[in-house]
Formats: sequence, structure tokens, C-alpha cells
Amino acid sequence: MLILPELYLILFSIIFLFISLGKSRQNIIVTAKILSFIGLIISIYCLTGRGELFYGAYRIDLYSQIFKVLIALGMCLVIFMFSQKDGIEEEHTPEYFMFLGFSALGLMMLSSSVELISIIISLEISSYSLYVIVPLRKSQDSNQIESSMKYLFFGAISTGIMLYGIGYLYSITGSTFISEIFPRFRMIMGHPYGVFALILTLTGVFFKLSLFPMHFWAPDIYEGSSNITTTFIATLPKIAATALLIRLATIATPMHYNFVNALIILSALSMTFGNIVGLVQRDLKRLLAYSGIAHAGYLLMGILTLNMDGIASAIYYITIYVFMSLACFFVILSISRQGENTTIDDLVGLSKRSPLLAMTLAVSAFSLAGIPPTGGFTGKFFLFTNAFKQGYLPIVIIGAVNAVLSIFYYLNLVRMSYSKDVGQFEIMKLSSQEKIICYVLIFIIIYMGVLPFGLMNLFKYSLFSL
Repeated sequence: MLILPELYLILFSIIFLFISLGKSRQNIIVTAKILSFIGLIISIYCLTGRGELFYGAYRIDLYSQIFKVLIALGMCLVIFMFSQKDGIEEEHTPEYFMFLGFSALGLMMLSSSVELISIIISLEISSYSLYVIVPLRKSQDSNQIESSMKYLFFGAISTGIMLYGIGYLYSITGSTFISEIFPRFRMIMGHPYGVFALILTLTGVFFKLSLFPMHFWAPDIYEGSSNITTTFIATLPKIAATALLIRLATIATPMHYNFVNALIILSALSMTFGNIVGLVQRDLKRLLAYSGIAHAGYLLMGILTLNMDGIASAIYYITIYVFMSLACFFVILSISRQGENTTIDDLVGLSKRSPLLAMTLAVSAFSLAGIPPTGGFTGKFFLFTNAFKQGYLPIVIIGAVNAVLSIFYYLNLVRMSYSKDVGQFEIMKLSSQEKIICYVLIFIIIYMGVLPFGLMNLFKYSLFSL
């Protein structure tokens, strides 16, 4: 069936809904891991699906299916990282997995939605599920409640602005279908109100990506949420947001200078702000929040080229970014004893306590900094070269300067992990499953750095369906 991955996620959530109605709380995590792995297999099986549903509002093609596989893989890894010590009350675990499933469902729907109303519905299905799970943390305090309210507040604002932009698009073109907006909208992209309408519509996507200026929620929500919730929020929504951003941005062409210049300004501000503020962070999750803001700016460098090579490099970069972030958050989950927030000081002597975790953190930090032969370096190389070929030298220079700037706080994580001034320490024993996760993430990050062209060709081929 064309929508088998989506139907399976509905079933996934319903199963945990019924579990939540019962009294038994045994083997819930094991059940979630098994079901999430089955969901990944189903998504891969449906990779070649093609078709349209709901009168053309929902399109299944290689482009959307690739993003669904990434979402299913990310969800599977997040659930396999889950343990009872991660700060979620045991009595709320079934509801937690239920809302994770609904959020992933919304993200998958977002990848296939090609009509503006269905895009809003998909976006809200994902967002409202996350609004519910952010407060689900054992140690409730003012920071947690504040972060939950901020997420809801900023999410509502971004959705409202996006609806305002959609209203403009509809009034200008007379349609809510992207395929019909595309030829009509190109004629007016040179006018300010055309660019204004498209930028407003993209606001909801910028919120998901935590791109400047819709980034203010990220540090507080990352810090206030449980570690496992932050892991999900920091990775999966950005996959679907990238898919949607590409669909909407390709309404324009490289000749629409007003729109491209707007994206260049947002990219430069996001990279610069994220990296400068990231330099002074001590809390690891806040540091990764500002890192995400900076990487959203890098991602935009590929999309603003508005050509096939640049957009394929953006897809490649969001793919490797997800695995880099998952590796960092897995280290945080592992060194956090009772689901508490961790700081840079907690990394001291990690190489002595757990060499494998230290290696995982080092590889991910090197990749985030763009140091070869990791996937982060290759991804940045593709982004920079494609932007340079299009003649956007200023943003390439700004991106290169920011990449150098970010090295300071990424390599500081490695320096702290391999510090010799440990004192007394306790050996951290990892389970076989945790070791496998470490090896898988390390392999993917290095593999995508050394052998990138297979995936790049696949991403380029998928863009023909746009």
C-alpha cells in the first residue's frame, strides 16, 4: 500500500494507547523497540512506492519516501536509546511512546504533503504531540514548565504567521496546490509582496529548523525537556522541515534575487549567532541547541542555490546532521545517571570511564566541526562548493569563517573527554545494545564522509520527482 508507513505509525500509537489503559507496565520499552524496528523495515520496503492520494494533495514518490525512511530510522534509533533512567515517569511511558508515534506520523505526512492545507494539518499533528511530551519529566521544576509553555507559545506564533503567508499565496495564485502555485507564482516573484508571502509561509519551517530569527525557543526547550525528548526534537522534525522547505523554496528560481538575498541574510545570521553564543555555553544540551541554529544556516546555503546539486547537498547535510546529533545526544543519555542535564565538566575523563563513548563523542564533534574524513566535512564541502558555483561568494566566506569559529567549542568537548586530570572515577559499563548503537553511528558518520557519492546520486535522482 502507498501509505503503509503512515498506517503502521497509526497502529503503533494505537497499540500504546491501549497499553496505557491497562495497569501493566512491563516490557513496554522492549515492545516499543521491536515495533519501531518493524516500522523501519516497512518504510524501506515502501521506498519505491509511487502515486497520489486525496485528489493530488498527498504525493508518494522517491523524494518523500527517502525522507520517510530517514524519519523511521531516526525514530528507531531514538527509541533504542531510551531507557527508564532517561527522566520519564514509568507510569507515563505508554503515553510517551504514543505521542512519539503521532509526532513521527505528522512528520511523514509533511514529507508527502503537496497542498498547503494538508501541510498545516501535518505540521500541527507533529507539533501538538511534542507539546504534550515536553513536560513529561520526572523532576518537574520551573525551568521545565517554562520550556513547555515557551514551546507552545512560539509554535502557535509561527503557525499563525505561516497561515498568514498561506493566505497571501492563495490570494495571489488562487490555489493551495504547490503544483498550481508554481507556474503562477514565478511571474510575481520579482515583486516584494511575492517574496513576502513566501517568506511568511516558510516561517513554520524555520521554526522547526530553529533557524534565525525563529530560534529563540530552542535553547530553553532543549534544556528543560528530558534528555530523550530533546534527542527527538533536535533531529526528526528537522528532517521533515527540510523536505517541506525544499518543496516550497523551489517555487522560486535562482533569478529571483529578492528571495535568494533574503535566504542569504537568514543563513548568515543563523550561522553567526549560533556559533558565537555557542562558544560560552556550559550546558551540553544548550550548546547543541545553538549548534543546531548554526547548522540550520549551513543547510540554507544549499537550498538558496535553487538548483539540483545544491538542494541534493542540503538533503545530504541534513542526513549526516541527524546522525551527528544522535551520537552527541547518545553520549549525554549515557553519562546522565538519572536523566539530569549534563555540563561540559561532566565529560572530564570520559575516555577513562568509557573509551567507546569518548570515541563516539569525538567522531561526532569532529564531524560537526567539519573535520575530514567525517560526513560533516563532506557535507559542508558540497554546500560551500555549490554555493560558490552559483556565485554566492560572500555567504561562502561567512560560512567558512563560522566553520572555523565552531571548531573551538566542538574540540573543547573532545579535550575535556580525553583530559588526564580525572582523579577517582568509575568505569561505565555499556550493554551490548549500547555498544552496537555507538558502532553504527561511528560507521555512518565516517562512511558518509569517505563514500558520499552513492547517496548524493540517490538524492539528485529523487529531485526529478519534484
